[in-house]
Amino acid sequence: MESKKEIYNLIPQKHYPKTILIKENTAIHIVQKEIKQNQFSYPIIAKPDIGLRGNAVKKIHNEQELEKYIQKSNFDYLIQEFIPLKNEIGIFYVRFPNQENGKITGIVKKEFLTITGDGNSTIIKLLNQNPRYKLQIKALTAELGNKLFEIPEKGKILNLVPYGNHARGAKFIDADSMKTEKLEIVINNICKQISGFHYGRIDLMYNTIQELEEGKNYSIIEVNGAASEPTHIYDPKHSIFFAWKEIARHIHYMYKISLQNKKKGTSYLDFKDGVLQLKLQLQQNNKITNF
Repeated sequence: MESKKEIYNLIPQKHYPKTILIKENTAIHIVQKEIKQNQFSYPIIAKPDIGLRGNAVKKIHNEQELEKYIQKSNFDYLIQEFIPLKNEIGIFYVRFPNQENGKITGIVKKEFLTITGDGNSTIIKLLNQNPRYKLQIKALTAELGNKLFEIPEKGKILNLVPYGNHARGAKFIDADSMKTEKLEIVINNICKQISGFHYGRIDLMYNTIQELEEGKNYSIIEVNGAASEPTHIYDPKHSIFFAWKEIARHIHYMYKISLQNKKKGTSYLDFKDGVLQLKLQLQQNNKITNF
């Protein structure tokens, strides 16, 4: 299983939001003390240390919401600084161990679950107008309650899920056209600072692509390793055959990287340990899926 905090510890602090790990069953007053000592200000993000598809990820606005999250959680979780940048992308990166530099093999742009008020319709009515958003109404009702029956003023844009997760209503768009030599240099510089990172997807927030290409005004949200997907395959314009081809291409990259690392002395996970990790992951998935 991949601990997000252990991965963050491999990344230079300047590249990602301020983050602390809270162990399961930590008392509320201790969590509040940690938050105060680390000088967090609301809103903050709370999310499982070992996650799946955005489950149990919450934007916390105040102490009351934090207490509710703490009381409900039965897993280790992270408290993380909220990053108020407006765009999010996922960049898949591959670098063979015998190469100085790697390459970007896919970019996915993420459109958040947002609605625009018309001055007459409730939030829930606006959600029902979008087939993708309709699927999120049950989860949003549990989270937002009566707020869904408010009527936003005309032209007001509301971001109801401020993180780019496919299972939480975000739309994934293949943004391969964003790949430039400048961007690849920036991503190479970042990834080469992460010890042992040769394959995976970096999810990051940014302001403008021009600033990102200059290595400015961005923040890494997550780094996903061997278990990550080339999520540009989820662009609605792509077929299942395109997805299979991209998955096969990336598995082949991982295979070649594994062979090169094996020659350098890196050991593979044996079958027994692999089965154990799978069981632990399934147990964790059940916890956070039912959060």
